[in-house]
Amino acid sequence: MVRSDARENRARILAAAREAFAEDGSTSMNQVAQRAGVGAGTLYRNFPTREALVLAVYQDEVDRIIGAVPGLLAELPPVEALRHWTTLLVAAMRRKHGLGDALSAGAHQTITERTYGPVVAAINQILDAGKQAGTIRDDADPADFLQLTGALWRATPGPDDRSPHMLTLILDGLRAAR
Repeated sequence: MVRSDARENRARILAAAREAFAEDGSTSMNQVAQRAGVGAGTLYRNFPTREALVLAVYQDEVDRIIGAVPGLLAELPPVEALRHWTTLLVAAMRRKHGLGDALSAGAHQTITERTYGPVVAAINQILDAGKQAGTIRDDADPADFLQLTGALWRATPGPDDRSPHMLTLILDGLRAAR
């Protein structure tokens, strides 16, 4: 069992790294340790390499996005829950790919393999809720939806970002016929 102070240190490191990498993808491990208020030894005990830290930050973010599904479905109709959830996922994918050279090709492959199944399962949970409600087509497939969303995170962010419009088109295509 992990001690509570060790869990808190790990959580602080992940939070500090998430903020630091969002500001500057080239942030050093020492800068992350300083920002988290921990010593270098504590940082390296938890994350022996920069790549391990980056992977953990991304995995933590994906876990939080996947964990948001039940709450979104409790608050919103399934199509709107899917819109909100997909917006969270697109932002995370943009951050992951924005790290560029910070992750090796092998690390990109590892995180994709580690997160693909849980992400597809989360999408399926939302699609199933919509199918049950009669608002999402019965033939909607979570893997197809995930592949379509790849175009969203590749869209240029900023004032000319087309991803919200593209997401609306995708969601309109999922709607059940009336």
